[in-house]
Amino acid sequence: MSTTGSSRSLAIAGVLVAVLCWAGNALVARAFAGEIPPFALAFWRWSLALVIVLPFVALPIWRHRAEVRHASWRLLLIAAFGIAGYNTFLYSAAQTTAAINITLVNTCVPLMTFIFAGLLLGAWPTRRAWWGMAVAVLGLLVLICRGDWQTLARLEFNRGDLIMLMAVVDWALYTVLLRRWAAYLAPIPPLALLGIFMLLGVPLILPLYLYELSTGAQLLATPANLAAIGYTAVFASLVAYLGWNNGVKVLGASTAAMGNYLMPVFTAILGWVLLGEALQVFHWIGGAMIFAGLLLATLPKRSQHRAA
Repeated sequence: MSTTGSSRSLAIAGVLVAVLCWAGNALVARAFAGEIPPFALAFWRWSLALVIVLPFVALPIWRHRAEVRHASWRLLLIAAFGIAGYNTFLYSAAQTTAAINITLVNTCVPLMTFIFAGLLLGAWPTRRAWWGMAVAVLGLLVLICRGDWQTLARLEFNRGDLIMLMAVVDWALYTVLLRRWAAYLAPIPPLALLGIFMLLGVPLILPLYLYELSTGAQLLATPANLAAIGYTAVFASLVAYLGWNNGVKVLGASTAAMGNYLMPVFTAILGWVLLGEALQVFHWIGGAMIFAGLLLATLPKRSQHRAA
């Protein structure tokens, strides 16, 4: 009981830390959209993360080479979605669409994960989970609309929103495949597994980065730009992915995906702490609704808790 409860609590904490780190990543992407080209940010983020982690994972990867060969193409596919795909799509979408559109499209992540989990894992969510998601979505809409529902009617969608929708599908598949192929991944230590994903994913980003360079886009090595890449490499990559991957392993794909609804809440809090942006009434109402929806969807029933 205590071991299971402790593992679940650690997994929930990992998901929360991951979403918090990605909220900071969203702030960095927004602040440096005109300074760091999207493919450059994706490439150097993961390249730096790989350089940091490689001395610690090279030997474990070698020791588990039999398990790596056994997982083979599954590792490559997961790396393509999780390392090369999602953030490359997101950074590209940020160049041609508004932040509110990105947030709105990103609300599809839990729903898309629910659908893929049902199709690929046979794990359709309970009615309670659907209700929890509905409450969280309403809370998220309160945040997006800033308390004014007419904001939705004024939204305009463009090519960047389509790119963001591709990012949503990409991330849902990454999350579900982590769960589907857990038996192949479990023998490999978590940090070594992430190192393998990066080793496979960075070369997939390289052609996009080289194409971007051919168009004349350049990354200036200013202290601010380097600090931004450093944050995304350490926190949005290493810390966040370790927490998220463990959360999916312990909680399941659908439950972990619900954590995405907290991203705008954490973004608002970080904006308040770091940028001095005031928290309005709609922040508190929307945030409370999101937390209520997450609790409804993820907490075990009382009878199940007693039986445990």
